[in-house]
Amino acid sequence: MSKTAVPPATAGQVPAQQGPPQLPGAVAGFRARRRRPGMYALAVALIAAGGSGGFLAFQATGERTPVLAVARGVQAGDVIKDADLIEAQVQLDPALKPVLAAERDKVVGKRAAVALTPGSLLTQGQATSRTLVKAGERLVGIGLKASQMPATRLSPGDKVLVVATPPEGQIAGEDGKRPAPVEIAARIVKVGEKQATTGDTVVDVAVPSQFGPELAAQAATGDVALVVDSPGGA
Repeated sequence: MSKTAVPPATAGQVPAQQGPPQLPGAVAGFRARRRRPGMYALAVALIAAGGSGGFLAFQATGERTPVLAVARGVQAGDVIKDADLIEAQVQLDPALKPVLAAERDKVVGKRAAVALTPGSLLTQGQATSRTLVKAGERLVGIGLKASQMPATRLSPGDKVLVVATPPEGQIAGEDGKRPAPVEIAARIVKVGEKQATTGDTVVDVAVPSQFGPELAAQAATGDVALVVDSPGGA
C-alpha cells in the first residue's frame, strides 16, 4: 500500500490547514454575543423598569404633607392664636385626621375644644367656633380649694352642682336643724391652673342668668363646693 508523502514545509512557508480555519475563543465568543442584541435590550429595559419602580415606591413611602402641630399649650375654651401653632411635615395616616397647614387661617381665632398639648398634632374637631356660654346663661368664676372640689379631673362640658356651704357658726338654724344646702346646676366651661401660692383653682361655670348674681356673691365668700353631677342630671 502506497503512502503519499507530504513535503516538509520550507522556511517562511505556512503549513496548509485541513478544513475550515479555527478562530480564537475570544473572537468566537464576541461574535456569538453580537448575535443576540435583543437580550441586551431586554436586560436594559428590566433594569430601567426596576429603577423607576424603586423610585416610585420611595416617593410613595417618603412623601410628606405639611400639617399643623401645637407649639404652645392651649387650655380648653381658650382662643387659639397664630403663635400657638407650628407647621410640621408628616406622612398622612388614614387613622389620623390632622389639620392641613393650608387651613391655618380657618383655625386661628377659634376656641380649643380640648386641652392642646405642645408637640402634638392638631386634629379635626379640636378647634370649635361653638359659643361656650349660650344664650340665657352667665359665666361665673369660682375659686376652689382642693377640699371644695372632687379629685377627679374636671373637663369643659361636665355638668356639676355648685353647693352653697354655710359659714362656721351657722351649721344649725334656730330650730336646731341643719338648713338644706342651696344647689345651682352649672356646666364647666374652663378649669384654670392651680395657683402655686394659695393652692386654689379657678373654675369657670355657666349657669342660668337668674342664678348668676347669687352664685357670684356666694363664690366671693368662698363658702361653696363643687359636686359632679351624673351625665343625665339636670
